[in-house]
Amino acid sequence: MSVTEALFRPLLRGDQSRPLITHYDDLAGTRVELSVATLANWAAKTANWLTEEFDVEPGTDVAVLLPAHWQTAGVLLGAWWCGAHVTTDPTGAAITLTTVDSTVTGPRAVVSLDPMGMGLRGDPPAGALDYIAESRIFGDDFTPFVDVPGDTPALLDLTVDDVVKTARAKAVNARVLSTQDWNFPDGVLSGLLAVLAGGGSLVQVTHPDPAKLDAHRTAERAVPIPEV
Repeated sequence: MSVTEALFRPLLRGDQSRPLITHYDDLAGTRVELSVATLANWAAKTANWLTEEFDVEPGTDVAVLLPAHWQTAGVLLGAWWCGAHVTTDPTGAAITLTTVDSTVTGPRAVVSLDPMGMGLRGDPPAGALDYIAESRIFGDDFTPFVDVPGDTPALLDLTVDDVVKTARAKAVNARVLSTQDWNFPDGVLSGLLAVLAGGGSLVQVTHPDPAKLDAHRTAERAVPIPEV
């Protein structure tokens, strides 16, 4: 069973319309809210795209070089859904997902990080794909073709079983506000997967303005994410 099947799929059996990730970018002054269903759609589109376009299967390397963002959540859950080994090393990866200013070479797709889910403004860099434009044409549902064994590499040197066990040990069942980066593996485990594992919801703030954090917490009725 993949990381996504173990930690995210159970949320689809509950209220799919409830807010799951609320993303603030204090530098851009934006706020976007994703429901369980909307994040599931992005993850499914990503999984279908990776499977059909890059032959990703259990153990295939997919490099992810992205900040904490709701689009990154869709990328990660989609990659794990089809069994990918998420890494930070583009060498030998089937595809690298990165930001527009990256200098990475090789097969790569640029993630716009647009707050409303729009693709790149203008053409992608030479040799790169526009992740949003490419993935959004794929299906909103994903059915794995093969089972993902628990000993499949999933996140750097952690297996699927390692990731699931650690996320469940850190599980958070609350609406929490976080400003932490999703560095691998600790940041993504405690900042994203622990919230999914506990059935909580996440208010993620990037480029945080310290003067606005208390207002965000009050408006979202959120508590600080636990230090675990």
